[in-house]
Amino acid sequence: MNELIKRAAEDLVKSKYAISLTGAGISTESGIPDFRGPSGIWTKNPDAERKAYERYDRFKRNPKEYWEERLSGPSLLGDLEKVLPNAGHDALAELESLGVLKCIVTQNIDNLHQRAGSKKVLDYHGNAFILRCFSCNARYDLKEFDIEELRRADQLPPVCKECGGVIKSDVVHFNEPIPSDVAGKSVEEAEICDLMLICGTSAVVFPFANLPRIAKVRSRTVLIEINAEPTPLTEEGISEYLIQGKTGHVLPNIVEEVKKLPSLP
Repeated sequence: MNELIKRAAEDLVKSKYAISLTGAGISTESGIPDFRGPSGIWTKNPDAERKAYERYDRFKRNPKEYWEERLSGPSLLGDLEKVLPNAGHDALAELESLGVLKCIVTQNIDNLHQRAGSKKVLDYHGNAFILRCFSCNARYDLKEFDIEELRRADQLPPVCKECGGVIKSDVVHFNEPIPSDVAGKSVEEAEICDLMLICGTSAVVFPFANLPRIAKVRSRTVLIEINAEPTPLTEEGISEYLIQGKTGHVLPNIVEEVKKLPSLP
């Protein structure tokens, strides 16, 4: 593993435009449960998965009912405000501050990259701390609307201050299209990068899993995986190499190796 960590550091420093893709594996190390692992939320509670698949249709059919359901109980992921970034999040933020990493595209909705200090983050599946207009994609901090007060006043759903459209959570639900602005920017990042650091994702959820394949079209793009287990990207030879282990251990070690190298950007 040590040789692969040194190789990853050298590849990062040589790159002109490195980005990172991150998935649930980086956030489980902060104590956030995954969904389909042996102890995952859907594994333990299939009924919760069924309801999750119905949520987008419920929103389109009856936004008021959608919001009332959201307010009726705690999040399946727990109180995300109490969850802290871990060493993996911190390491990616440091790579950005060193000028090595240009962007993060994440599947995670937990806002932990931003809290760790990363500046350029694309929340591919949305952000639990943001609200989004279903009509114009305008986004608002969760605190800009007093949702509980709107419920008490029987004024749900909240409406967009820009266009008057219906507001939903920024989180992308099953069967909901990825917002066009984020989808487009993510593809752009995949097309222009010359290195992609793929951290803690099983690479089986589409269309997110297309991004490494888009990057691979450019033959000079280096794809590096950091994951607990091999993925389809490993098995299909899409990634150059896999560093098998926890992101919270591997990424800080890569940062330390990067700092030893003479030619930071």
